[in-house]
Amino acid sequence: MEILIVGTLNGQIGAASRIAMEQGGQVLLADQAEKALEILRSGKSVELVMMDVKLDIARFIAALDEARINVLVVACGVANDTSLAVKAIKAGAKEYIPLPPDPELIGAVLAAATRENHALIYGDKKTEEILKVAKQIAPSEASVLLTGSSGTGKEVFSRFIHDNSKRANKRFVAVNCAAIPETLLESELFGYEKGAFTGAVARRIGKFEEASEGTLLLDEISEMDIGIQAKLLRAIQEKEIDRIGGKAPIKVNTRIIATSNRNLEQAVAAGTFRQDLYYRLNVISLNIPDLKDRPGDILVLAKHFIKKYSELNGLPMKDLSDSARKALEEYAWPGNVRELENTMHRAVLLSTGDEIDTAAIRLPQAPSAESSAPMVGQTMAGMERQLIMDTLKHTLGNRTTAAQILGISIRTLRNKLKQYQDEGFDVPPASMG
Repeated sequence: MEILIVGTLNGQIGAASRIAMEQGGQVLLADQAEKALEILRSGKSVELVMMDVKLDIARFIAALDEARINVLVVACGVANDTSLAVKAIKAGAKEYIPLPPDPELIGAVLAAATRENHALIYGDKKTEEILKVAKQIAPSEASVLLTGSSGTGKEVFSRFIHDNSKRANKRFVAVNCAAIPETLLESELFGYEKGAFTGAVARRIGKFEEASEGTLLLDEISEMDIGIQAKLLRAIQEKEIDRIGGKAPIKVNTRIIATSNRNLEQAVAAGTFRQDLYYRLNVISLNIPDLKDRPGDILVLAKHFIKKYSELNGLPMKDLSDSARKALEEYAWPGNVRELENTMHRAVLLSTGDEIDTAAIRLPQAPSAESSAPMVGQTMAGMERQLIMDTLKHTLGNRTTAAQILGISIRTLRNKLKQYQDEGFDVPPASMG
């Protein structure tokens, strides 16, 4: 997580920064509240602000509220600043950290902030049962394989496992194996030494080392090239990695959580996934059901996303109309939670009445027998192109969500879109989401 430290912290800023980084945080610094607000307004993904208690925390939090910036604030000061500490808590600071900083206390605050920022929202019994199992196995050191369709929330479940593990105060590092080109994935995972190849002007630490003592999420691991799979297997088995261009192995202590939306047993049979790696990853396996199979989550999540995007866009909170609730519950959600989130974001922006109704939700209609007639005479390639284009319009240009709805990797989608552009077709522009 990114942490913003504001003020001098009574001369303890260096110690606080070092402890925060040891606990897995990436630290930004601002000497005054105004500079901190500039950093936050610039769009930096800060999740926690550690602020000198001598600064005007009440005014700072009021400015955050006015700018609709949602970030946790903790106050820091010497032990005898009790009156300022009380004032800061009353102003809205989440916690007070006495100086000089204590590593365990900062670790606990960072873990609590992470849990709050990555809360797992649910209302279905099936989800509750999965979470019970996840919480039970979280303290172990075993690798975990999370399976399920695209968009079911596998990364959120993986964060839940990390947050409930013995490594909760250490780093959680995520790598999307499908989003990184095969030529770069090895250096992304294992790092490289200066001069290892053209352009390697300095040493780079890989994700395995970044996540050492913590957790490494390998998202969409089925997309990983089989050559890199061999190196991954060695890293897991031997607990050591080789940087590209390195002369000696480096010891790591990294717990692995992997996700896949494909059947890895079939991939093993097809020769695209190593059997020994599959067995090594599949020590504990959890399958995340499709959203339609855990209907109790739908409205709970929908309300959560309405609140999130209403606050983000400075719009009043609205309830769902009865017809909108019915439509949400009856829809099949091929894109799962990601599609639901995108749908509710759009609904918040498009709603014009006192409630969010079906007109604002704009769910795709199931094709009728008559509507299938225009498909006759089209090529398979043309139908595929139309499906991709329609899905992109549905997601307002969001490539990640569209890929999840279509059940393909983001890399495949980008290649298809480049092909269509080269063929002269208009491709919907990418959204910022």
